[in-house]
Amino acid sequence: MANLTFNETEQRELRDAARAEFPGNPVLAYVLENLAAEGIDLDRCRDWDDIRVDKGLPEHADEAPNVA
Repeated sequence: MANLTFNETEQRELRDAARAEFPGNPVLAYVLENLAAEGIDLDRCRDWDDIRVDKGLPEHADEAPNVA
């Protein structure tokens, strides 16, 4: 089981950064503060390709799209 946790100093810094960086978005600040307090269960994380499939997005192309 892999879990990313933060010590008290890191938690405080993450909370302060969340409040300072996202004052107009309290939901995002709350999520970041929660991550600081609870840590991250890396076993429950999904990779981007799985999320793309779940959301019905097209497969990831290795080549960058042609942009003018």
